[in-house]
Amino acid sequence: MTTIAVGCDHAGYNLKTHLAEHLKSLGYEVLDLGSYSADRVDYPEYGAAVGRAVASGEAKYGVCVCGSGVGISIAANKISGVRAALVSDAASAELSRQHNDANVLCFGERSIEFEVAETALEAWLNAEFEGGRHLARVEKLNALSEE
Repeated sequence: MTTIAVGCDHAGYNLKTHLAEHLKSLGYEVLDLGSYSADRVDYPEYGAAVGRAVASGEAKYGVCVCGSGVGISIAANKISGVRAALVSDAASAELSRQHNDANVLCFGERSIEFEVAETALEAWLNAEFEGGRHLARVEKLNALSEE
């Protein structure tokens, strides 16, 4: 069974919880790394926790949510080996996997409807990295985290 780590700050709690349940309904194992309420917390802790779970292999993929999606995606991307993509719809989610081999998907709860996030998540999970001309670019991205 594929494990997906999920994490959020207080502003992403509702969407993270919703998406975690959706992932379970699709047959995925969910590793919930918090936050566990809508009480104020700092997004860097949770973006990094999801990134570390993916980078270590504890989870195959990650999903992060904060208010805008920006801060938590920056935090996740600070972890070597993570390619976190902030997406707004199914097309951007699918392309993030196909072209960038994104292994963490990020959302902004304040800027996306839950149903759109579900559709985007499914498109991302069903997409495959195309490799080819994109492989060299992803390798360059990976090399950047070694600088």
